Amino acid sequence: MGLFSNILEKLGLKKPEQEAKKEVTPTIVPPRPAPVKPSNPNAVKPNANMAPGSIPGFYKPTANAISEVDVVSKLDAMAKATPEKLDWKVSIVDLLKLLELDSSLASRKELAAELKCPADKIGGDYSEMNVWLHKEVLKRIAANGGNIPASLLD
Repeated sequence: MGLFSNILEKLGLKKPEQEAKKEVTPTIVPPRPAPVKPSNPNAVKPNANMAPGSIPGFYKPTANAISEVDVVSKLDAMAKATPEKLDWKVSIVDLLKLLELDSSLASRKELAAELKCPADKIGGDYSEMNVWLHKEVLKRIAANGGNIPASLLD
């Protein structure tokens, strides 16, 4: 399990790996019902203006919504409860510390490799890598159901 998976888990966006393995059960999807042919020639015929599923016997698609986690409130509450002043909104190191994850250079380099950081950003004083990592982690948290404001994603 990679460091980014640990970040998602700490934020409540991913279940621990052991729990996820326990809950994996095959889903049996029932076959799509065949459309019912009306015996009445004057019956309603589908057209482009009708909503899916509004005609009896026709398949109604359903969408599974991704639940959104209030990451900002969660991280702000964690920051207030921590005696150390951590600014998770601008620093990858502070974000990792707040989540009680390893924020060492070696760990950040591992995270950079995991998230496919461009090679030109890794090296030197590592500030470019840190900035890239912070933005990329926030983008990926948002992509996994976290409510990250657009101002932090720019």
